[in-house]
Amino acid sequence: MRIAYVKSDEQLMAEYCAGGTAAFDELFTRYAPLVSRVMRRRLGSDADASEVVQQTFLQLHRARHDFEPGRKLRPWLMTIAYNLQREVHRVRSRRPEGPLDVEPAAPSSQQHPMEKAARAARLRSAVEELPLGQRQVIELHWFEELGFPAVAEALGLTVSAVKVRAHRGYKALREALEEDSDAGTAA
Repeated sequence: MRIAYVKSDEQLMAEYCAGGTAAFDELFTRYAPLVSRVMRRRLGSDADASEVVQQTFLQLHRARHDFEPGRKLRPWLMTIAYNLQREVHRVRSRRPEGPLDVEPAAPSSQQHPMEKAARAARLRSAVEELPLGQRQVIELHWFEELGFPAVAEALGLTVSAVKVRAHRGYKALREALEEDSDAGTAA
């Protein structure tokens, strides 16, 4: 019986820096889906998310010799992705895109009720209002369903720091959503 040996991210990165293109392919296979999900949720666009994924791995390629052996790859890679995502937001704020003159699609009979859509919009808005550190932790923990150790690894933090940020972020979300619902019932 042959046991398959799975290389760590750091081993693959070392191989890639030494010229192994198969190692890059494996890193892309491992991380492109995660980066895509996170960016799709943060940017709200499949096209923008796909662009950030491509740019993230292009940056990984360009900066491969700057990667310090002995450090974790995942936090480094996610930092690249988050920096690119912030750049997309900066560009959008300078040059907002307008809608095309296209007829709206006919409403689907399977659409969610307006109330559910409004609650989802309030939640998205409340999450966006959180400080960056809390928002990143909540997005990875809640939306990506990563455990605290995995979130800590992705962000280059300790598990304790992640738990503190999550606690503060969830508390702030509860308060913001309660305020919204109180304001809605008072109106």
